Amino acid sequence: MKMREGELEFDFSAAKSSEKLDAVKTRPEGMMLVDFIVEEEKRLLMIEVKDPSCKSKGGNSDAEVALAKERNEFVKKVQNDTLIAKELTPKARDSYTYLHLMKRDSKPVLYAFLLGADKLTLDHALLLGFKDRLLASLRQEADQPWARYYVADCVVLTEHTWKDAFPQYPLARV
Repeated sequence: MKMREGELEFDFSAAKSSEKLDAVKTRPEGMMLVDFIVEEEKRLLMIEVKDPSCKSKGGNSDAEVALAKERNEFVKKVQNDTLIAKELTPKARDSYTYLHLMKRDSKPVLYAFLLGADKLTLDHALLLGFKDRLLASLRQEADQPWARYYVADCVVLTEHTWKDAFPQYPLARV
């Protein structure tokens, strides 16, 4: 089944099932959900996509300036880990809570973060430690670590590295 998030189209046909989780219409107030849940034989994938590299609509100079500003703000959120603390970790926690309460958490969970980074002025070395910082945040948000790890592991990918991690799920920019 093909699904889109912005300009990125995923083909999850090889999965046991897939769902655009953030499209759930009746969710609890304040709950932030990841973009996709993909069920495989032995694990669940929670996939969050952030694509500041998407093209602007209209192509006028004001829109381009606004888009460049948004991209710069996004880079700052990556650099100071605000993206992890305010968006990625809460979405993982809330999505897992949703799955748990719906009795859909019987398999290990892999959290995949896909960053559309083509048009970002981002030091790619920063992304090397990003996975470790994200996993640490997923495991400890308060004074003490969670007693139960709800995410077995996580991966941080770009459009170019997606196919290395998930060759069975083609990705295209449309």
